[in-house]
This record gives sequence, structure tokens and C-alpha cells, in this order.
Amino acid sequence: MTHTLATLLLALCCLAGLVLVPLGLPGLWVMVAGVVGYGWLTDFRSVGVTTIALVLGLALVGEIVETWLGFRLARRYGGSSRAGWGALVGGIVGAVVGVPVPIIGSVIAGLVGSFAGAAILEYSRSTAATAVRAGWGAVLGRAAAAAVKIALGIVIAVVGIFAALQG
Repeated sequence: MTHTLATLLLALCCLAGLVLVPLGLPGLWVMVAGVVGYGWLTDFRSVGVTTIALVLGLALVGEIVETWLGFRLARRYGGSSRAGWGALVGGIVGAVVGVPVPIIGSVIAGLVGSFAGAAILEYSRSTAATAVRAGWGAVLGRAAAAAVKIALGIVIAVVGIFAALQG
């Protein structure tokens, strides 16, 4: 396979990954797979262990930050750790349920799911006002996490393309 075709496939994986991230789908991992696939297709001439470790680390940081922000902001807005768990599970369930609706279904459903999960679990132990504040914090956390993951995705794309262009 030619270097140009492998680089084009890497660029497409990076672009697809950046589109998937705000939809609540595993875009960073698509990008990591693109970098590893590029390395494999080119016999790891320009993409080596360091590059792969870097993009894997960035994707892992993105997942940790996503989980942490949901918990942190749900708690900052008055929720308990139960609200944090509700935000996490509700956001995942919402994103999956929203997939059939083209383009923004998983985004909206993920936000609604985060709110509902945090609010319902918080309401089971607290007041309605506290539950609504915790739900709002969960929505803000999910939005902030998407922004962080997009920024990390851009860094992964730059690292991958830069490594590919060195080969």
C-alpha cells in the first residue's frame, strides 16, 4: 500500500473520530485505531511505540476526564455521588437510545439522559430543587467533557498526521 493512501486513510479516521466525539461515540478510539492502522500499513516506519503510547494516553485521559467532569459538576451543583453515577449511566443510555435519530439524536439524548440520571438518583435521597441543580451540573459536565475530548482529538490528529508526514 502506498504511503499516500495510508496517510489518506489516517486522515479519514481522524476526521471521522472528530465527528463522532460530540455525538457521544468513541471517536478518540477510532482515531487511535487509525494511527495504529497507519503504523501497521507502513511497517511502523514513522509511527512507533512512542507515537502509539502518546495517542493511547491522550484517549485514556479523555475518557477519565469525561467521567470525572460528570461526577464533579453534578456534585458541585449540589448532588451526591449517586447523582454522578446517574449522570454517567444516564448519559450513556441516552446516547445509545438517540443514535437512530440522525446527526444530533445521540447528543441531545445524551444530555437529557445525563440530566435525568443525575436528577432521578439525587431526588431519591434529596429535594426536587437539589435534584434539578445536580441534573443541570451533569449536563454542563457532559458538555465540558465533549469540549475537552474534541481538543484531545485535535491533538491526536495532529500527532498522527505529523508522524505520518515524517515517513
